[in-house]
Amino acid sequence: MSTNVDSSKSTTKESKNKLIKRADEYFNKMWYAEAAKLYEIALSGNSEVYNYDVIKKAGDAHYFNTNMEQAYKWYTILYEQYESEMSSDYLFKYAHSLKGTDNYKRSKRLFKLYNRKLVGEKQVINNEQSDIILDGLLRMKDRFDVKNLNINSKYSDFSPMYYNQGEMVYASSKDSSIYNTRRYKWNNQPYLDLYVAKINEESQDLKNAIKFSKEINTKYHEASVTFSPDNETMYFTRNNYGKKLKRDKNGINHLKIYRSKKINGEWLEAEEVSFNSDEYSTGHPALSTDGKQLYFVSDMPGTIGETDIFVVDVLEDGSFSTPRNLGPEINTEQKEMFPFINNKKLYFSSNGHVGLGGLDVFEVAFDNEEGFLEVRNVGKPINSKKDDFSFIVDEDTQKGYFASNRAGGKGDDDIYSFKTLQLEEIPTNTNAISGIVTELVGGEIMPKALVQLLDENNIKLKEMETDENGSFIFEDLDSDTRYILKTTKGTYFDDTRDAATKNNEKVNVDVSMRKLTDMIAVENGIKKLKTEMIHFNFDKSFIRKDAALELDKLVAVMKDSPSIVIKIESHTDSRGDAIYNKYLSDKRAKSTREYIISQGIDPKRIESAVGYGEEQLLNQCDGSIRCTEEDHYFNRRSEFIIVDM
Repeated sequence: MSTNVDSSKSTTKESKNKLIKRADEYFNKMWYAEAAKLYEIALSGNSEVYNYDVIKKAGDAHYFNTNMEQAYKWYTILYEQYESEMSSDYLFKYAHSLKGTDNYKRSKRLFKLYNRKLVGEKQVINNEQSDIILDGLLRMKDRFDVKNLNINSKYSDFSPMYYNQGEMVYASSKDSSIYNTRRYKWNNQPYLDLYVAKINEESQDLKNAIKFSKEINTKYHEASVTFSPDNETMYFTRNNYGKKLKRDKNGINHLKIYRSKKINGEWLEAEEVSFNSDEYSTGHPALSTDGKQLYFVSDMPGTIGETDIFVVDVLEDGSFSTPRNLGPEINTEQKEMFPFINNKKLYFSSNGHVGLGGLDVFEVAFDNEEGFLEVRNVGKPINSKKDDFSFIVDEDTQKGYFASNRAGGKGDDDIYSFKTLQLEEIPTNTNAISGIVTELVGGEIMPKALVQLLDENNIKLKEMETDENGSFIFEDLDSDTRYILKTTKGTYFDDTRDAATKNNEKVNVDVSMRKLTDMIAVENGIKKLKTEMIHFNFDKSFIRKDAALELDKLVAVMKDSPSIVIKIESHTDSRGDAIYNKYLSDKRAKSTREYIISQGIDPKRIESAVGYGEEQLLNQCDGSIRCTEEDHYFNRRSEFIIVDM
């Protein structure tokens, strides 16, 4: 009997090994869904065939198929049995799969271990910052109304893109006889086609979908399209093939970007772009609004992570510049994909920046002089613990679309519409000069002092008296004009002053848009260097141009009065998580300090730079009442406390 049992065990092990061999073949072809099924069968109830390589691939097959629950199961086994052998990449995947199962606490601990493994490598964000950002994302109130579209099928629908007036082009595998779920992997699975549908402007739903041009759709894979501003040129992703699929030296069929032009209303046969290669993939093209830059995703040489976002210039003759990597502020050691750019922001998906799990959607504003600014997670419910990607938006209406494989969908990947619940725009009228007039030597406030507003030619524009607190404000001002303020003492000085002072009826205070020398605010007994408020964009800490002008005035004051020592306090509005707001305001304080030092002020003259978040609001906008955007905007500020004169 024992011999038969041993023989039976031997036969079972042999059959299991055959399954693993077949699973490995599927895995190497990147057929992850099929490979995952075979690994599950082979490893079920038989720990004898467990080894580092098999367990790792079993986890990867599920991970690349975004089945985070099963990936988590196998990565846990890998961690328990082979912790010392796990590379930083697998610690990242394990931590990431924990997010996908809502186990954020343990995920944080694994990410800390992951960062310790990255010895000598640049870390995207430190553990403390990561924890604060993640906590803020988890607690953030929903800013979007999200709806699943009626047009979604039981298969994969994704990569929506605006086309013509009132139309949308998207990718779908709904008419495929063979289907592979992972659309964002560099795989050789075809059967995705492009479709065009009508947009219902009121409901945002899509209807009357038909297949796109026969010249574009082939028997292989087409997806991720972008159009020129005149809709006469298109770029899209397709498998690398001629008469048959082409493979690199490792047998991998890569993706390539193709371009087609429309002539007399018909799309011509597509041609591949010059920066493609048989040895790496290019895909997910996205044109700038003027059509002069083409953003795309690739794993070409020079890539920081698994896949990075690059950009090329589209030259007048239709050729392209050398690809440029967008750099480590945007690209991470992991995946960045699905870029979309409009005239305000770049949007993309990533699993390398701090997120909720799977691919998350991120946004980054850009400035013509400073380039791309801070990367920001767009938050829930756009992002979920699954994959969220191919995000597009109309900035004017704050409506758009994205794709996700989250629970509750109709198929593997579904397209969702969204609209922003509250527009976060900067108020159009924020130009004002306000202050408190004080006596220069003693610092006493000066009530009933006459304040005159003059232009740079000394022509009087407005005048007013300060109130009992010495305060004044001039509103509705032109941001391009250089102003001068003059104050007249009124009845402030008493008869104990000397005759020369009493006879000097005017005290001139020359305040330009760059220099403020004689105005010190006294608020609740605290002296402050009074500038127009240093405001920040929502959820940002970079120094805006208008803020730089105000800081330049402060720098001029400090240079004129070298004994002044200040401390910087930064504040946010009440929206968002309180912990995150405190972190953000501290970044704003530090950013303000760095700017002042960069203009030549000794760091020793800035005693501290601290953020207080929403702890010191200037109004009642603490979330208990409805406030306008301008009311919230008033709270996003930096203040400058005089410590020593």
